[in-house]
Amino acid sequence: MKIAAVDVGTNSTRLMVAEVSLEGKVRPLLKDLKTTRLGQGIQGGRLMPAAMDRTLAVIVEFVQRAQQAGAQKIVLAATSAVRDADNRNSFAAMVRSATGLELNVLSGFMEARLSYQGVTNALGDVRDALVIDIGGGSTEFIWRSDGETRFVSTNIGAVRMTEGGYGSGQIKNAIGDTLRSVQLDNPGEVIGVGGTVTTLAAMAQEMAEYCSEKIHGFRLCTDIVDDLYRLLSGLTTDERIHLPGLQPQRADIIPAGACILSIILHGLAHDSILVSEADILYGLILETA
Repeated sequence: MKIAAVDVGTNSTRLMVAEVSLEGKVRPLLKDLKTTRLGQGIQGGRLMPAAMDRTLAVIVEFVQRAQQAGAQKIVLAATSAVRDADNRNSFAAMVRSATGLELNVLSGFMEARLSYQGVTNALGDVRDALVIDIGGGSTEFIWRSDGETRFVSTNIGAVRMTEGGYGSGQIKNAIGDTLRSVQLDNPGEVIGVGGTVTTLAAMAQEMAEYCSEKIHGFRLCTDIVDDLYRLLSGLTTDERIHLPGLQPQRADIIPAGACILSIILHGLAHDSILVSEADILYGLILETA
């Protein structure tokens, strides 16, 4: 079955068209990402008209491309920025009117579960691992405890922290309880998904052009994350744009993302994180199949 998924995130809108085998394996055929910054002004609690308009235009484009690629089913899903917005129903109505499709607004629990499902599909048995998904508006933690899978979603994300001017102390306070709960279960591996983690992996490898094959399965050391955080914090947004591996559209929010990841790794006393390209898009496609 050929299925398309569109992930409407706080910072970017992403498309994946993939084939799902009878064994339940996902094989990507088409992937794209556009920085739409739907979460612009996220602290105000409402989606801004300009942000909704530019995001809607990309959603319409992605739906058309999915149809042209022969997708038998198309699923649209929105995460932190939309679920926290007072006018989320208005935005969902705009999407329905323009595409004829429903926009599924995921709870933090469902977002975490789908990310975990995507990682498991691509990496196999990760039952003893902690999966971290650092997004624009939230960060999800997924791990096993006493034979059950636990899901925690926190309102800590690269866009939200940047716009709110939050520092490392506030981030530590916001995720401290979650990190302590995770530590009690002593996960054997930490796996990271999402734009912050993949961007830092690309920067660590000084990629002139993004290469998914070199990102998926890359081990990103905590020392390198710290070095990149110090480098990014010492530069202006315009100066960051020229750094290898960094998408220009992410230059303003990547210091906050690096800070979040550094705090998590130090809080867990882990010296590295395994990077996964498979994430919520894989989970959405598997769920739809």
